[in-house]
Order: sequence, then structure tokens, then C-alpha cells
Amino acid sequence: MYLALFLTPWVLMYALSTMAMNHRGFFKKLYGTGPAPYEVEKEQTCVRKFSSDATTAAIAEQLLKDLGLEGTYTVRGSIAGGRLTILRQDPVSPRRITYTAADGRLLVEKEVFRVPAFLERMHRRRGYQHKYLIEDAWASSVDAFIVAMIFWAGSGLWMWWELGETRRWGAISAACGVALFALFLLKL
Repeated sequence: MYLALFLTPWVLMYALSTMAMNHRGFFKKLYGTGPAPYEVEKEQTCVRKFSSDATTAAIAEQLLKDLGLEGTYTVRGSIAGGRLTILRQDPVSPRRITYTAADGRLLVEKEVFRVPAFLERMHRRRGYQHKYLIEDAWASSVDAFIVAMIFWAGSGLWMWWELGETRRWGAISAACGVALFALFLLKL
């Protein structure tokens, strides 16, 4: 019971995020089509100069540090190309930082909050490949959720088998579930 209470936020998040992904049409009517728009948060000039041999990752990390936005990110572009676009990942308010090398211009834009986009970001967060402890903590909590779900499924099967009077209906339910799952696998 306590494990279930502890994992309730994850169950709700996965249920709601799956509902958001499954009913995109409804949310398109609510928010309009296309990705969530960005709004300008701030615009400033970067006084820092980068060496010609600096990697895009090193430049992106330094810019994020200067802005106080350290964290997980992806970066596109290059200094040689004249422009870097850094997508600072954040479940609630992702940011797009555009650095123009020629004039040192930094444009920081924040994504407008939308419930389905937030839920999808939370659903899709994964892995231990990031260097930040909070990202690993999230991945560990998802692993704990997976282990708990496997335990619940296994303990449910064991309880069903131990209660002799439920075996017939349990077998019918399990067979129907397996058949429906197989049908979806074959037809999707």
C-alpha cells in the first residue's frame, strides 16, 4: 500500500501523458496546431569571446552558465556558421537560446506552457546519459516504478492462483487480455 501511495504521482503522470498523446486532436482544437510558441524572455549582448577551436558543447555550456540556466540541453549550429541554437530542456519551461557570433547577441526565449507538451516531456524523459544528478534521480524513480509494476503484475498472478475459486474467471480474463494484445500486435 505504501509503495502504491509513493508511486501515485508516476502512475498519474503516465496515465495523463498517455491520454494527452492519445487524444492529440482534442488538444489541437484547444491550443491550435503546431508546437507551443516561444516568447522572448530576455535579449542581451554576450561580452564573452570564444576561441576558434572551442567546441559547440563547450560554448553552449558556458553560455548556459553565464545565463544561470545550467542543465540538460541540445545544441545545433556552429560558431563557424555564425549561429548556435541551444535548447535547454526543462519539463515546465524549456528555453531556446540563440547566440549570434557576429554581434554577440543572445536571445533567450521561453516556451509557452501547455499541459499536453509538459505531460509528453515528462513521459519521454529517460536515461542515465546526462551529467546532472537530478536527471539520474528521475531515471532511478522511473526504474523503481517499472520494478513495482512488474511486482504488482506478478503478485496479482500469484494471488489469483492461490484463490482457487477465482481461477476460472481469472483464466478467462487472462486469455482475453492475451488475445486482444496479440490482435493489436498483428494488426497495428
